[in-house]
Amino acid sequence: MTIYDELVARGLIAQVTDEEKVKSLINKGEATFYIGFDPTADSLHVGHFMALCLMKRLQMAGNKPIALIGGATAMIGDPSGKSDMRKMMTKETIQHNVDCFKKQMSRFIDFSEGKALLLNNADWLIDLNYIDVLRDVGPYFSVNNMLRAECYKQRMEKGLSFLEFNYMIMQSYDFYYLYNNYGCNLQFGGDDQWSNMLFGRELIRKKMGLEEEDAKAQAMTITLLLNSEGKKMGKTVSGAVWLNPEKTSPYDFYQYWRNVADEDVLKCIRMLTFLPLEEIDKMDKWEGSQLNTAKEILAYELTKLVHGEEEAVKAQNAAKALFGGGSVSDDMPSTELSDEDFNDGSIGLFKILTITKLAQSGRDARTLITQGSVTVNDEKITDSFASFTYDAIKENPLIIKKGKKVFHKVTVR
Repeated sequence: MTIYDELVARGLIAQVTDEEKVKSLINKGEATFYIGFDPTADSLHVGHFMALCLMKRLQMAGNKPIALIGGATAMIGDPSGKSDMRKMMTKETIQHNVDCFKKQMSRFIDFSEGKALLLNNADWLIDLNYIDVLRDVGPYFSVNNMLRAECYKQRMEKGLSFLEFNYMIMQSYDFYYLYNNYGCNLQFGGDDQWSNMLFGRELIRKKMGLEEEDAKAQAMTITLLLNSEGKKMGKTVSGAVWLNPEKTSPYDFYQYWRNVADEDVLKCIRMLTFLPLEEIDKMDKWEGSQLNTAKEILAYELTKLVHGEEEAVKAQNAAKALFGGGSVSDDMPSTELSDEDFNDGSIGLFKILTITKLAQSGRDARTLITQGSVTVNDEKITDSFASFTYDAIKENPLIIKKGKKVFHKVTVR
């Protein structure tokens, strides 16, 4: 099986511009391809995870990845799939996020000896002259065609700013720049990026004076992985699932994948793990309790990929201890409270929930408590004014359970 055939078999490919050309590039290891990542936070999340896994697969097959950090495009914001304009960030915040991305990407992509490139489009977009861009690029963009793009049509009712309207032009220019300066001949992205990618390919073709059949730059979109509620991968009730262990612990990361819907688990295993397809195909007939085994395999494999084998084993052991009826594991997420967290020697449960990030705010914490969603040491707490003393926690640490599947241990110094 060729690498392209494997991508198809894993359900990763949504659309391609010229399948035969794309297939040839990938199978021969001749693709220099890029995927863009806008640094809108200080950590990658599992919404980026599929793209990183795809880059890893293609690099293993001899192709060259370019991880493009959108240091400049992040200043504008991609309107695709969004109902409101993205909040503007400072240059300092963007640069901090870029630095964080670089570190995390190295776990997936080998940047040694020129095997991959990590670039920042701020290096060429920031200093562009506006008049030059209008004259050099503007004539190749039809406003009528741009407005027909799905990413813009979704925003027209609420209002699309001129700032965001330029995002497609900037992304297209990125492809053109990478094609000319780094030999980039293929762009990847989620299937919500199809319009932007087609415009970039067309810009290259027209600027180079090529006929359609002679187009050298290609585009391919990957299927966005959705959960059973139809939300994008990586979104939970409390927010995003991050790849940074300080924002989402390895245990919580493991639990996220352990709790995917039955109908999604094999799709996730096929798309995201590096298990052989022959082994995954045998799981297609699994049902009932076997699907729980499949979820454990998924959670373990992905936690190992992101956080390493040691953390994956710890997360797996902690989950089995909690849900298998065994004793509480030391590997579960935990928080150590300090003297400053207490007021006259006691602390409210609602405050503990916010400190441990089991709740997003004090108001959210009180709602969880009054709705009966919080259990402390096997006792359901519904009093939003419930509190615990320093001495009581020191003598008997708190095991807090939120809902049915989220556990957290609380101790004191």
